[in-house]
Amino acid sequence: MNTVRQAANALEVLEYFARRLRPATPAEMADELGWPRSSTFKLIGTLASMGYLYEPRGRGAYYPSPRWLVLAEAVTAAEPLPAKFQRLAKDLMEATGETVAIAAPAGIFATFVDVAESRQPVRYFAKVGDRVPIHATSAGRALLAQMPREEREKLYRKIDFVAYAPTTPVGPEAVEARLAEAAAMGWHQSNIEYTPDLAGVAMALPGSERRLSVVVVGPVSRCLERRPEMAAIVAKHLATLG
Repeated sequence: MNTVRQAANALEVLEYFARRLRPATPAEMADELGWPRSSTFKLIGTLASMGYLYEPRGRGAYYPSPRWLVLAEAVTAAEPLPAKFQRLAKDLMEATGETVAIAAPAGIFATFVDVAESRQPVRYFAKVGDRVPIHATSAGRALLAQMPREEREKLYRKIDFVAYAPTTPVGPEAVEARLAEAAAMGWHQSNIEYTPDLAGVAMALPGSERRLSVVVVGPVSRCLERRPEMAAIVAKHLATLG
């Protein structure tokens, strides 16, 4: 997929500091990120001039300013994820022992907007902001099912139906067949369609103006045969969701 390199680099700077957790000079950033020094210095200078970076100790070492937080809080406050869905993710993680995520559509992807990660040593590692193909995952198809057929057809024309695994649905007809199967069962399921060795179940989240889904996912060795059980647990929690 095409990306705007400058925009991607600006966001990567923020991710870099989230890992580093201390100031860095542009030269250090260039070396650690593998970027050309000239373009790194220009990018850091631009971010600093706009107030997104500052020098907490001087000496040319920069760190993100609170402006990022102020903007993020303002955006989140305008359309927050309902607290009941955040509680749901944690409750389902406790009830199933597996990683749970709340997903929302983002073009041809499903993006995780909340994650409650399993505590088990072998688990699905996921974080907020991760995205997965909307057609090749149970979380994604639980979102597709909430769209009118005409809207899905438009989306299919944008998707590159890559066969990530032998079980990946490759083409609109295959996806529609999975949606029909899920409608009959009452839940969406996946089995190593996109990520190796993962199986899960997903359902649409009711009670919101937005299209959201919840997915419970974990290693095939634990979850493949447990999918009906996990779906029943999800359905039980959704039925009592206030």
